Amino acid sequence: MKLKSLLIILSFSIQTVVCQQLAFPGADGFGKHAIGGRGGSIVHVTNLNDSGAGSFREAVSQPKRMIVFDVSGVIHIQSRLTISSYITIAGQTAPGEGIVIYGDGVGMTGANDVIIRFIRFRGSVNMGRGTCTLSADHANNIIFDHVSVEWGRWDNLHIKESKNITLQYCLIGEGINPQMFGALLENPTNLTLNHCLWVDNQSRNPKAKAGIEIINNVIYNWGSNGLVGGHSAAIHNQDIINNYFIAGPNSKPAFIGMFTATDQVFQKGNLVDLNQDGKLNGRQVTNNDFSKIGATIVTNQQQKGTDQSKAESAEEAYNHVIKFAGASLVRDKIDNRLVEYVKTLGKKGMIIKSEEEVGGQKQFTKTEHQKDTDNDGIPDNWETNHHLNPTDATDANLITNDGYTNLEEYINELVKFKIQ
Repeated sequence: MKLKSLLIILSFSIQTVVCQQLAFPGADGFGKHAIGGRGGSIVHVTNLNDSGAGSFREAVSQPKRMIVFDVSGVIHIQSRLTISSYITIAGQTAPGEGIVIYGDGVGMTGANDVIIRFIRFRGSVNMGRGTCTLSADHANNIIFDHVSVEWGRWDNLHIKESKNITLQYCLIGEGINPQMFGALLENPTNLTLNHCLWVDNQSRNPKAKAGIEIINNVIYNWGSNGLVGGHSAAIHNQDIINNYFIAGPNSKPAFIGMFTATDQVFQKGNLVDLNQDGKLNGRQVTNNDFSKIGATIVTNQQQKGTDQSKAESAEEAYNHVIKFAGASLVRDKIDNRLVEYVKTLGKKGMIIKSEEEVGGQKQFTKTEHQKDTDNDGIPDNWETNHHLNPTDATDANLITNDGYTNLEEYINELVKFKIQ
């Protein structure tokens, strides 16, 4: 009986450690334990084709995969693309300026355990009128880290009835015709928006019809409304903490709007700067700002998915968001332009109807990837420096002492300096 009891205890301990493994060092919020494709097949994106062998579409079509990139550039998709469960998309492995998925919507309806890092998703005015650039509906355990999401026709981002989702250091900007909106969050629970940049969206930055924590975001140059409440019959618990609202050239005074009594708001540490004077000198947001537009104020924090020891003031968050939000390993011209708008603190920015107004999506300069003899996703020089075998593909999925595979150790190390 003693041996049996010991085995049960050991088994429980191992399961607990596995369940608590972070998606990657620096992962935070409700989606921080997403498994992704850890230990699964290693699949290389080798071309910029819309479909077929070596394409991104084929790579994400099956579950339990680690996706790495041998190419950089723009993948122009002609139809909606679907991402499977248990997938890690390591955009940071792409050489040069990285990867853009451009032209239509990308979704993961019903998916579980997806990790997406350092990649850009951009829609187009040529896709369907009601299309969102990126959607994660009826999904669970998803984390988007340093992802850029732009040019959605209905909303840039759509999340419906999902659970345990994090967006951290993401850039959500330039929604286009007909709505030009940032994000519609329809009844997800355990949702974290942490250090995200919302820029040049007409409204819904986001629309928080959700059980949500919105922490350390920067919302810039909204049009009719900045952050929008749920304004529905259902109760929504919203924690809004240490965010910075900064008006731009298109901004109406309503930095928050469309809240009702069923929106249960806990807010603290938020700042709003409406004077467009080129200086960061906002005032404190008060409970009265929310209650006078209909929200119900609560006195205790309701959502606790984010590590509170990492909390920053709104001013500190502004600096980190400007430096790191979006696919910032190498920012491309489009993301750089949007960040430069924000840095003018009210002087520049524009809400557009089509990506063609700002030059559209250009191709990148071709860049060669590093030599990977055994095709395991880890370059030969990294394997040699870390005492692995560049001719043995099986070492990529070996688990290290800190719970990640060797491949994960490599892709995490690529962006270690970007993790705050």
